[in-house]
Amino acid sequence: MPTERPNPHIRLSEAARQTLADALAREGGSWLRLKIDEGFAHELLFEPGAEGDIVVEVDGIRLLLDPASARRADGLCIDFVQDLHGAGLRFDNPNQPGCGEQTLLRRDCAATLIPYGEPLRLAQGEAVTLTQALGGSFTVRTASGQLARIAGEDADALGLEALQTEQPAAAGTFDLEQVVEVLRSVYDPEIPVNVVDLGLIYQCQAQPLADGGQRVNIKMSMTAPGCGMGDVLKEEARAKVQALPGVSQVEVELVWEPPWDQSRMSEAARLQLGLL
Repeated sequence: MPTERPNPHIRLSEAARQTLADALAREGGSWLRLKIDEGFAHELLFEPGAEGDIVVEVDGIRLLLDPASARRADGLCIDFVQDLHGAGLRFDNPNQPGCGEQTLLRRDCAATLIPYGEPLRLAQGEAVTLTQALGGSFTVRTASGQLARIAGEDADALGLEALQTEQPAAAGTFDLEQVVEVLRSVYDPEIPVNVVDLGLIYQCQAQPLADGGQRVNIKMSMTAPGCGMGDVLKEEARAKVQALPGVSQVEVELVWEPPWDQSRMSEAARLQLGLL
């Protein structure tokens, strides 16, 4: 059961507090679990308490954090924002390196223009603002207002270290649940929610091969038909699944039928985007 321990300081805006209170009232819950992983992806979940949980009471909202999340949470401010980029919870975490800060690129850097998927070359000395750092890649806003995705191997161009994402050991027994978990490290570059919780994974199946390995077949979609980032996320998903133990082949297919809609999103995703 949760235990009271020295708590990190967390702030809720009134809009966020009301959003979370409404969600708890609808679900009949007493608390929300706040998870912050090593890449500073923030999730709010309706999950039971566990041994070692740290309880944080904020303006009548009870949050449960595991010890690792609590160490990353001090100073966190949660807001609910509605703007031209959509509505949802925003997590301003001072412990997250670089986010929200303008920086000058240390070197020329390849990027992908969001949402068109077109290649873009950012020049050394160009000012960019980091808006998202999840799943091993970075989303930046350029001085001209464009959004661009920078791959993890180019983190040094931002003056950052490559993001570390938890990966299963290279050797071991194949487990389809590991496939699903590694797909949770693939994020929409505009929305701070992974492709699994967004409901973009339509099918994930494994087929044993004669060599003893597994062929993994994945069907995934995008939030909008013909989204230019589809091939980028498709390749990221393929590469991450290919690295799992026991996987010999991976086939990722982009599909558009049935069309994606918000009903496919997980409860956690709807909560984070203010849709509960």
